[in-house]
Amino acid sequence: MSVRRFYLARIHVARLGWAGRVPGTRSAWYNRARMRRSLPSVTRIAPLIGALLALDSRPAIAHEIPGRVTVRAFVKVETGRLLVLVRAPLEAMRDVDFPQRGPGYLDLQRAAPYAREAAQLWIAGGLTMFENGASVGEPVIVAARIALPTDRAFASWDSAFAGMMSPPFAATIDVPWQQAALDVLLEYPIASPHSDFALRSSLAGLGLETNTVLRFIGTNGIERAYQFHGDPGLVRLDPRWYHAGWQFVKLGVHHILGGIDHLLFVLCLVIPFRRLRPLVVIVTAFTVAHSITLISAALGVVPGALWFPPLVETLIAASILFMALENVVFQARAGAPPANPQRRWLIAFGFGLIHGFGFSFALGESLQFAGAHLLLSLVTFNVGVEIGQILVLVVAIPLLALLFRRVVAERVGIIILSAFIAHTAWHWTAERGATLSEYRFTWPALDILFAASALRAAMVLVIAAGAAWALSEVYKRIPAGPRATAPGEPS
Repeated sequence: MSVRRFYLARIHVARLGWAGRVPGTRSAWYNRARMRRSLPSVTRIAPLIGALLALDSRPAIAHEIPGRVTVRAFVKVETGRLLVLVRAPLEAMRDVDFPQRGPGYLDLQRAAPYAREAAQLWIAGGLTMFENGASVGEPVIVAARIALPTDRAFASWDSAFAGMMSPPFAATIDVPWQQAALDVLLEYPIASPHSDFALRSSLAGLGLETNTVLRFIGTNGIERAYQFHGDPGLVRLDPRWYHAGWQFVKLGVHHILGGIDHLLFVLCLVIPFRRLRPLVVIVTAFTVAHSITLISAALGVVPGALWFPPLVETLIAASILFMALENVVFQARAGAPPANPQRRWLIAFGFGLIHGFGFSFALGESLQFAGAHLLLSLVTFNVGVEIGQILVLVVAIPLLALLFRRVVAERVGIIILSAFIAHTAWHWTAERGATLSEYRFTWPALDILFAASALRAAMVLVIAAGAAWALSEVYKRIPAGPRATAPGEPS
């Protein structure tokens, strides 16, 4: 096992919080008993171990896994080459024993070869660059040097590059190793500066929690900023429209399939309606509504207060509770007429506006990977959400029909399913409401900024009202189809 893989394994164990037995061993009691029996032998050889350790006169840095690490990086495209500048904390280079002097100061005079060793192992080995989908190969380490804690060169590419090319620091400077950083300049060969470039980072092994702040500088003067946690997979530095579109379609499908609250709301909407026309009407109304607020939130038309996200999450849980209880109450009424699709699509539209804000919270961090295709990414994300909803309905509707035909009567089945959903939604509403109550609501100042925000919110409301009117006009022209059967009637 390589040194780097060994430390990655240590990080994995630390993240899982394993402090007890290893799977596959005997019981913890048995292991403790064996340890107690082996203590005398350990005691006998302890002096020998201490003597062997004392033979190494060079002071070494302790190899502890940092809790939180921030990596700063630049990627710049030039003719024939791709330059990458990286700064990472020195304490993250755990398996490189940088020489020290005095009470824990770095020996800068002897640190140069150790800096290149750390750059090769932890930085160059943790970055893979791609050109037009193919790896460009191993980089050349142009420079690696120790950065002082007061160095602010990574504020821009020009200052960071100039700092890498400047003379080394005087060996007499006192630099505590825990506060120093390692700056690395890498060079990758490329065929054309106009190619599609991407990056795959595996720098998460630098710490238990690794945040990377990356800035890409293209030949056409374009500059993009990215910030991600851990290993985000393949990051396209200047995505084409089809790259962004496909990525956000997948993100939309993944989000709706992984968002149990949105799925339960859609399920509550369609449980009483399993015919094509009501389903199309209801699901389309929900999609149009959440698209309006999602796009509005992505464009900045959303309150910036800290209490707004927990408020939206509480309202989403309450919307599920409302729909589930409505199903229960409606089905419990003796001799109730068939459910009204007109009322249901209006409810779906109203609550869809709230769910759109919930989608925007999940999408906010991913929009940085849209490049110049923000609107396309928003549209394709909604397409992905719609695809996910259709997939769920394609599976759920036949299962519900089979359940109501073979296991339980339709009226009773709807009541049981809705009651289970209502029970879950009630707990969500209570928990999220308790979280919301911890935030302090303050009335905004009545100034020009408030007036501008109110005007933008009014525009969104007008758009929503216009969309609702347009949907109602379209639905009036759709043929009604066969009569909906009452609960319990044969279909």
